[in-house]
Amino acid sequence: MTATATPPTSALAGPGAALVAASAGPSTVDRIAHVKLSSVVLPLATPISDAKVLTGRQKPMTEVVFLVVEIQTEGGHEGVGFSYSKRAGGPGQFAHAREIGDVLIGEDPSDIAKLWTKLAWAGASVGRSGLATQAIAAFDVALWDLKSKRAGLPLAKLIGSHRDSVRTYNTSGGFLHTPIQEVMENAAKSLEAGIGAIKLKVGQPDWRTDVARVTAVREHLDPDVPLMVDANQQWDRATAMRMGRIFEEFGLVWIEEPLDAYDAEGHAELRRALDTPIATGEMLASVDEHLRLIEAGAQDIVQPDAPRIGGITQFLKLATIMESKRLEMAPHFAMEIHVQLAAAYSIEPWVEHFDWLDPLFNESLETRDGRMWVSDRPGLGFTLSDQARAWTVATAELGTRP
Repeated sequence: MTATATPPTSALAGPGAALVAASAGPSTVDRIAHVKLSSVVLPLATPISDAKVLTGRQKPMTEVVFLVVEIQTEGGHEGVGFSYSKRAGGPGQFAHAREIGDVLIGEDPSDIAKLWTKLAWAGASVGRSGLATQAIAAFDVALWDLKSKRAGLPLAKLIGSHRDSVRTYNTSGGFLHTPIQEVMENAAKSLEAGIGAIKLKVGQPDWRTDVARVTAVREHLDPDVPLMVDANQQWDRATAMRMGRIFEEFGLVWIEEPLDAYDAEGHAELRRALDTPIATGEMLASVDEHLRLIEAGAQDIVQPDAPRIGGITQFLKLATIMESKRLEMAPHFAMEIHVQLAAAYSIEPWVEHFDWLDPLFNESLETRDGRMWVSDRPGLGFTLSDQARAWTVATAELGTRP
């Protein structure tokens, strides 16, 4: 007599399968029905100048262009995400998003990693960095917003937060076009508003002007107020080393982007030579680009930008690598996204405070006691304002509204 093997039974097969599927919840059966893309141009009250302007490489910044993605599902769930560009790239991001976005229609919004890959392959001929990943980022952020809203949790809680608030510093009051007296007044106002530290732009054609401005602010503030400087990639290696040694006496939290963003070896050399920590990474546009600097030992503080590297999915991959190296984090710009991600990083981070985006949303973030607080609203915790709609210069709709 020959025995016939009987496969083990499972709740995922046979009569119980329907019951298991029903008990799994609506997230397993929901589908993306509609995607709306918007190009929103946010005007800046004052043209902004940093070292890139003073070296003649860029013109003063007068606006920021946002790619906004709004996703709706058949089940009535919604998510909002955004990416952005400064000086150039806004129309390109919008055009690329319009080309690839229809691949999301009909997909389960919970499968965020799968959908990131699908979007990347839809536009594979333009690569997986730069404008391409920045367009994908807006979709990715919207999907994470949707997922955490559906769970009824702030994004940080969905990911797994380590804290309810993060250290925060102000940048917008210390640009190079701003007279030093006004810079000092801006710094005092930021501290009164509950922001914990001040960052100044440096990179003047005359290095002595930089030293004078940093000295004036250092003497103006309480000695315990943390202070950072940012050269926006405009020093060569010799100048960066010289200025780094001059600035050692100020006890800076970090020197930011002293060299070209892709100069891993130069940053590593500075890091070995100086006591002041080196921060960089905001201009990088993929996890792989960050990985090259991390492997070179190029920085003490990594400054990833979720909209630039492809969204939250890629940011979390990078954060895992950073954590394994015990590197500190200070995400660049987009505090509306980064406060959530920084709250979920195990090593105490910093988040950059910019109030430029405030008009785009009906809600705002709270700062007090030197920290930025994660809101208890589900998702990212923001809804688009009427002003954001008024500044919209182009839209595209994919799929069908539920």
